Amino acid sequence: MTKKHLLLFKYGGNAMTNQSLKKQVLKNICDLKEKGFQVVIVHGGGPFIKQTLDEVKIESKFIDGQRKTTLKAMEYVEMALKGKVNGSLISLINGMGHKAVGLSGKDGQMIIAKKRLHQQTINGKTEMVDLGQVGDVENVDVTLIKLLLENDFIPVITCLASDKNGNDFNINGDLFAGHIAGALSAEQYIILTDVDGLMLDKDNPASIIRELKLSEINHLKEIKCIQGGMIPKMDSCEIALEKGAKLARIINGTVPEQISALFENQKLGTIITA
Repeated sequence: MTKKHLLLFKYGGNAMTNQSLKKQVLKNICDLKEKGFQVVIVHGGGPFIKQTLDEVKIESKFIDGQRKTTLKAMEYVEMALKGKVNGSLISLINGMGHKAVGLSGKDGQMIIAKKRLHQQTINGKTEMVDLGQVGDVENVDVTLIKLLLENDFIPVITCLASDKNGNDFNINGDLFAGHIAGALSAEQYIILTDVDGLMLDKDNPASIIRELKLSEINHLKEIKCIQGGMIPKMDSCEIALEKGAKLARIINGTVPEQISALFENQKLGTIITA
């Protein structure tokens, strides 16, 4: 039997908040599975975390774009990611006739987390800031994912994990996905975002960068071509490629047809290679 190519999709942001768009995205991903690919979906859910914390009146404080997460907030973060987001994706995929399994990094010790230490520089003075239950990936074990794939399931994984002592952490969804894509040696690591790819000038869609080498990323950060939410996305592509993924790609998840066209049109989104 020939080895099936594995595709890992990082799904999140605004492509998730619109229900009919969400169905189309998942339908296109499932179509690729029907064509013989193995698919894994990793997701975050920032808008849903915000909504859940707002409902219980827990204020979100952001430090350099990262949500400070107290132990109390962490309970609701897990509720939002596993209960609302993961549960809804599983229901939709199963409703399409596939077998989806909802997981977090905690399951099967897939991800061992460590507390994230964040450096903040204010007025030239750098200090360490405690972000609470915000973590980084320390170790990855993809045994459970492989077992599910071999048995024709679609793993749908959210970005929560525990450390060695059982403390729970919320991990940036992009970085979390990059580590898993690398550990699985994914044929393609595909980030679904709400732009067509990386633009040299973010206000000019015609300036899209079609192909990019890992070695060029630092320069693009220096000239502020990569900024804001694109930084963790590019960092995650670096992680994925360095750890074993064959190719990373950023495409527009709000245009679901781009997913089904992945193997028909090579000029799609921004491709990053080692």
